[in-house]
Amino acid sequence: MVRDRRTILKGTAIAGLTAMAGCVGGFGDEGSADAQVGMVYATGGLGDDSFNDMAQQGIQQAEEDFDLAYDKTEPGSEGEFPSAQRDFAESGEYDLISCIGYAQAEALTENAEQYPDQNFMIVDSVVEADNVRSYVFGEPEGSFQVGHLAGLLTTEEFSAGAGETNPDANVVGFVGGTESTLIESFQAGFEAGVAYANEDAEVVSSYIGSFNDTAQGQEAARTMYQEQDADIVFHAAGRTGIGVFQAAQEEGRFAIGVDDDQSLSNPDFADVILASMVKRVDTAVYSATESVVDDAFEGGQTETLGLEEEGVGATYGDELGDEIPQEIKDRVAESRQAIIDGEIDVPSEL
Repeated sequence: MVRDRRTILKGTAIAGLTAMAGCVGGFGDEGSADAQVGMVYATGGLGDDSFNDMAQQGIQQAEEDFDLAYDKTEPGSEGEFPSAQRDFAESGEYDLISCIGYAQAEALTENAEQYPDQNFMIVDSVVEADNVRSYVFGEPEGSFQVGHLAGLLTTEEFSAGAGETNPDANVVGFVGGTESTLIESFQAGFEAGVAYANEDAEVVSSYIGSFNDTAQGQEAARTMYQEQDADIVFHAAGRTGIGVFQAAQEEGRFAIGVDDDQSLSNPDFADVILASMVKRVDTAVYSATESVVDDAFEGGQTETLGLEEEGVGATYGDELGDEIPQEIKDRVAESRQAIIDGEIDVPSEL
């Protein structure tokens, strides 16, 4: 039976966490849970309707399924990652510390060595340590899928919801958060998918430098729609991407979301969200947590979740999905299988 343990944590180290990041959750009857997990989220925090929220869904599902207690911290900057991880580790209360996001890798490399008896997991990076389990995803493969969709639709005279394409322009866009190897891999896969559908299509891109700047995301996408004739923009930018949806709606164009089905998490923009490149961060968090509950956690391992493992993929928008021609969906499904079969080699670098 899952118990409600959402009380304030006690103890010096935990009090420090609470003061630093406004942690919630807790353990209630201390020591009664099968597992206790600490979540260190990426900058931008919860409420991004994307990456962090997917991780939160994973731990919440685990809380429902197991006798589990968890607490969370939401660092405001990358400089807070080392202390956030250490505070959890030094408390001695946690069976697993989940580090969400590649930007935590450097801090975790040091902390894993300092706390060799503490189990950690990290999403989106590989930390080579015996007490760390790393989860990485096939972002280029999933991005190829939505790129294939965008490349096919941009040449069509397509109208649905609040958007329509401009088939004469043949331009699509990409908005990234920070300019990093990981986010560039989204762009690389997207561009490859667009080219696979249509070698004549142009991809314009912009990097905002933040995963939490909606206004700049809106401005970047607006420029693409208004000045560069883009009719579909894919974002890999966390909460910054909400601005892309706003611009799409204002300009009567389309957008593609990321990480979760953003037509559901952002229903106000469902009339312009064609699809989302879903990335199952929730699966990684749940899997690592389950292994701890089962006393089967294996550090020093890297698990890759790609198309074949259903760790990434294109999910059609809740409102617009039925409007997309079946012929186009069939072609996207064919390229998915071709990637799984090794017939299409998707690049991970620009």
